[in-house]
Amino acid sequence: MALDQSFVGRTYPPTDPYEVGREKIREFAEAVGDTNPAYTDPEAAKALGHADVIAPPTFVFAITFKAAGQVIADPQLGLDYSRVVHGDQKFAYERPVRAGDRLAITSTIETIKSMAGHDVLTIRGEVHDETGEHVVTAWTKLVARGEDEEA
Repeated sequence: MALDQSFVGRTYPPTDPYEVGREKIREFAEAVGDTNPAYTDPEAAKALGHADVIAPPTFVFAITFKAAGQVIADPQLGLDYSRVVHGDQKFAYERPVRAGDRLAITSTIETIKSMAGHDVLTIRGEVHDETGEHVVTAWTKLVARGEDEEA
């Protein structure tokens, strides 16, 4: 069943702040194999003009995808998550994510499209720090596979 187009533009409440820690950044950088010293060494980050270590660009996915859970779990939307695959991810940064940031995410359903029997949902996550400064926008595209005709 196709998702309801009237949900486009629906915005969900901001998440509680997520505090970005040096150790989480280091663990993420190691997990993705990124050896940039600005991710692990405060002095290397300071030499590049940052107050502390910064996070790799895809680090924010972990918190924006968790925030998108509000959309995914919305019973009114009716998304069958058992049929969902991750379709795409992109980011537009105002500044890097830094250790010590306290980030809150507001998720909005940006698009819903039906294509070849599948629903394609784009969720925009606006990430702000505790002062209200916009840090990054993340777009998560989810594809809800259509039901098999033989099922």
